[in-house]
Amino acid sequence: MIYITVPLDSSFKKEDFYCGKSLLDDYLHKQASQDIKRKLSVVFVLPHEEVRIKGYYTLSNNSIPREFVPDTVLKKMPKTYLNLPTTLLGRLAVDGNFMKQGLGELLLLDALKRSYDISTKSAGSIAVVVDPLDIDAKRFYSKYGFIELPDSGKMFLPMNVIGKLFQP
Repeated sequence: MIYITVPLDSSFKKEDFYCGKSLLDDYLHKQASQDIKRKLSVVFVLPHEEVRIKGYYTLSNNSIPREFVPDTVLKKMPKTYLNLPTTLLGRLAVDGNFMKQGLGELLLLDALKRSYDISTKSAGSIAVVVDPLDIDAKRFYSKYGFIELPDSGKMFLPMNVIGKLFQP
C-alpha cells in the first residue's frame, strides 16, 4: 500500500496553506488538529519540502440511511441495515501555489485507494461519500463518477466501483 499522503502532524506549516476557499483554509488552520485529537477525522497531507502542504483531505467513518442508497447498490444489501456504513471524504483542497497540476485528482485517487484498503481490511464501507462545498466541487466529483444522493446534496461512489480502479 503506497500512498502519496501522510497524516498531518505538528511539523507541517498549516498556516502557510491557502486554497482560496475560506471554509477549507480555516479548517486546516484552526480545526484540523482538534478533530484529529478528538478522533473525528484523520487529515492526510501531500507534503512539499517536508513542512509545506500542497494539499490535504480528510477521512472519517460515516453512514447513510438506506433510502438514500442507489437501487443498484441497495438490492445487494441486507434489509436489516437501516443505515449503511460508508467512508466520508469530508474535505479535499489544493494550495493555490500548486493548482492546475493535477494534484486534486491525485489526492482524490489517494483518498479512494486508502478508503478501499480500509474497507477490505479494517472497517466495512459500501461507498465513499462526499458533500461538495460548491458547484465547482460538484463538477469535480461528477467527473470521477460520483452520483448525487437524493434529497441530501451529497454524492456517492460505490466501493465496488472504486475497487475496480485498484485491482490488477
